[in-house]
Amino acid sequence: MTATTENWTIASAADAARARALLARLAADAGVPALDRARFLTDLGPRLRGALDAGGTELTVTAETDGRLRLALGGPEPWQHTLDCSSPVPGPLPAPADASLAEALLGADEDAAALLASLAETEELLRLHREELHQTNQGVLALHAELEAAALAQRELLDAERAARAEAEKARRLLTFLANASAVLNASLDHEDILRRLPELLVPEYARHVDVWLADDEQTPPGGRAAATVTAARTGRPQHASPHLGELPGVDDLPASALFPDRPLLCLPLGARTVQGVLTLAAPGERFDPDTTVMLLELARRAGIALDNARQYEQHRDVAEALQRAQLTELPTTPGLALAARYLPATHGLNIGGDWYDAFPQPDGSVLAVIGDVTGHGLRAAVIMGQLRTALRAYAVEGNGPARILTLLHRMLRHQEPELYATCAIARVTPGEPGVVWAAAGHPPAVARDPGGGVRVLEAKPGIMLGVPLPYEYEEHSVELPAGSTLALYTDGLVERRSAGIDAGIDRLAQAMGALGAADMADLDAAADSLLKPMLHDSEHDDDICLLLCRTTGP
Repeated sequence: MTATTENWTIASAADAARARALLARLAADAGVPALDRARFLTDLGPRLRGALDAGGTELTVTAETDGRLRLALGGPEPWQHTLDCSSPVPGPLPAPADASLAEALLGADEDAAALLASLAETEELLRLHREELHQTNQGVLALHAELEAAALAQRELLDAERAARAEAEKARRLLTFLANASAVLNASLDHEDILRRLPELLVPEYARHVDVWLADDEQTPPGGRAAATVTAARTGRPQHASPHLGELPGVDDLPASALFPDRPLLCLPLGARTVQGVLTLAAPGERFDPDTTVMLLELARRAGIALDNARQYEQHRDVAEALQRAQLTELPTTPGLALAARYLPATHGLNIGGDWYDAFPQPDGSVLAVIGDVTGHGLRAAVIMGQLRTALRAYAVEGNGPARILTLLHRMLRHQEPELYATCAIARVTPGEPGVVWAAAGHPPAVARDPGGGVRVLEAKPGIMLGVPLPYEYEEHSVELPAGSTLALYTDGLVERRSAGIDAGIDRLAQAMGALGAADMADLDAAADSLLKPMLHDSEHDDDICLLLCRTTGP
């Protein structure tokens, strides 16, 4: 089967109409879809009209063996087109005269109906797609709204988390400061030191200026203080004086202070049970922070307790020190014997202990030199020391020797104060006689220096401490001392240090006594001071110190 070609002459509108009608029928018979036919015929009509306007032309139609229908239109604007047919075009090709215009018109209506039906389907499909697109858009918009709401909620949660972290960090910082400041204030038992530390702790982070007014301050009249300070002292309630309301937790608001009108003041009573004074703070900025105010209220309460503790401690110390000083005897003046004593309270702690010294003559002309140390510190130790001193003198009046006196003291302390112990050393020196008799109860050994500068430690084994819950009889010891010799009795505070044992301290004392020259020993008071200097070179000691020097001067 070969291709069939026909040339159609297009010279008039009738020729063009018949050619168009014939091509529409051929395309329909060949199975070309109505939509493709409509597109083809719509494109062909203007081409034919253009060819007629140019004076006519020829239309070449070729039916290919592969089922294609090829068209070529001559003229000033040549045109070619190919139709893909589903079935071959039967040959031979008809002539345009064979085309019926009536049938072509009816066929065109059928094609138009088919096209309109397809268009209706397309419009319905387009409507469905448009509706679907609308629903999709609504879903997308809803999703965007949900995402935006979720993002907003997430931002709010993040902001809340940041705020919570900031609040937690702020609370941690305030609590840390409160704990550290409380430790600093409670570490001191000197109220002047506490008053000095308060501004150091608070300025400049928590206050621009700090003033402390104590209740017993008689130097500054109330008129020299801010009205809020006086109100806080009178009512015991915290006061806030400022041009604007502070609305701080637990604090009363007052008008701005006439003394400080340009800055807010926070006046906090010091103390928990009683008002020790008022802590007045000038705001570091424009106003006080509520959370910081809560911390400052607690700090003021603790500072008041620290001040109260310091005052009670000072009163207790003063009473104990007065009692102890009252118990220290004035040394007797005895021919043939020189005496010198020193007492130094501890530089740490309560500063009052149970160390004491005593010296008094006996009816036989001898002199008893006593040194002792009651365990513990404070008022009780001072009271027990006084009882021991009084009892010792009473036993000595009865003619008892050093060992017997210690035995009686041990018995008394063991029964009256079973939980309290003491050490003691008693030396009996008789002017004009070259010797000394002594006894010791758990006390460091005496140190003797002869006139030539030789030093020895009287290392006879001492008895047990006074008050130990065991029956005990003390022994006496004696040693020859030539005229001009010096005997040193002391408490352990002079020779004992935490960094070294007591034996090393006793050796240092012996070396210090040996280092003194004859001129140094001429004045026994000066000799006592000279001994203390090398022994206390660090100026710090944790225990009381007693030193009693006895020097025989001959008959």
